[in-house]
Amino acid sequence: MSRISIGLKIWWLAVVFIVIILLVIFAANYFGVRPTVTSGGVDGIVLPEGFVIETYAEDLGSTLLSFGGPSPGPRMMMIKDGLLFVSITNKGLIAVLPDRDEDHVADEVQVFISDLDYPHGIDYYDGWFYIAEESRVIRVRDDNSDLVSDNGSLEVLIDNLPTGGHYTRTVKIHDGELYMGMGSSCNACYETNDRRAAISKSELDGSNLTVFAKGLRNSVGLAFHPLTGDLYGTENGRDWLGDDLPPDEINLIAEGGDYGWPDCYGKNIFDTDFNNSEYTGNPCNDTGKIPSFVDLQAHSAPLGLTFYDGENFPEAYRGDLFVCFHGSWNRKEPTGYKIVNIDMDTRTVNDFATGWLGDATISGRPVDLIVADDGSLFVSDDNAGMIYRIYYTG
Repeated sequence: MSRISIGLKIWWLAVVFIVIILLVIFAANYFGVRPTVTSGGVDGIVLPEGFVIETYAEDLGSTLLSFGGPSPGPRMMMIKDGLLFVSITNKGLIAVLPDRDEDHVADEVQVFISDLDYPHGIDYYDGWFYIAEESRVIRVRDDNSDLVSDNGSLEVLIDNLPTGGHYTRTVKIHDGELYMGMGSSCNACYETNDRRAAISKSELDGSNLTVFAKGLRNSVGLAFHPLTGDLYGTENGRDWLGDDLPPDEINLIAEGGDYGWPDCYGKNIFDTDFNNSEYTGNPCNDTGKIPSFVDLQAHSAPLGLTFYDGENFPEAYRGDLFVCFHGSWNRKEPTGYKIVNIDMDTRTVNDFATGWLGDATISGRPVDLIVADDGSLFVSDDNAGMIYRIYYTG
């Protein structure tokens, strides 16, 4: 073989190698597969001037390689009597993170209840801890206050929920009623079970379960406004419409409302990719679909949300809606991996905490956030396996 032939062969191998590397990089970005770097903890997280972020708890379940969807670590949170409870869905348990010496660092990770079926949402009301698993909703008690659920207290409230697809369930108690959010079984389809892609409402014992609102593809986060009592929810839009469609959403959830999925998204935009029927006018408006309250960057994956009603943050932030963006997978240029705050008067969306998304890696994926008794903000991160505490020093 001549030197020219050898040179051409080497050149072609180099070209093939470079193409493979570029394809891997593209796939890693587009499908959300990125290495996780957690050694820095909260290093590199950018907040507005005067704010501080610290680690409240760690080693709660992390992953070295981040994929789209839920990661192994902590998910949804709840505070009762100053104690932070958190669901660790992939471990099948609810944990308690006490801070007995009040140094703003969890003393231990105590298991409140385990051996559950992908527990996710958690709430408390009148002596009962309500927990949403993939296939059911249960409640338990802790009458002796030992931070372990009482043996024999478990009651199944809602059973035989459909499984698969979006498997996280959310539960909230408000005005003596139970609200349950359940995502769709698919990317875009007409569901055969009316509980899917919907928020349902029942009595506290699970009876009289009815659909409260529908057309909600995957409303993972639910929050009641502390003054008005109105229900707001995050919405993860469908995939495969490009980098910037459809928008993810914040919705003001009204009883009996239809929010459009799978036919409509955002400000009542008709999804002609899914439904290519010919029409005149706007079928979304004509059929009474409810448009989004706020449009968010597509594929940001908004999950937990909370209204800031504490007194630690400056006045400008009080009453704002804080939202965790878990981060994209179906996008060429990754987005999300941050926390935003939304001014409820102007509906403007502002970056609040950023820095988890690097050029080629990520250091975390925020899931849920909750206002602590001292006015600080707890944030869960299921990718780094951490709980953060954000507070203002002035």
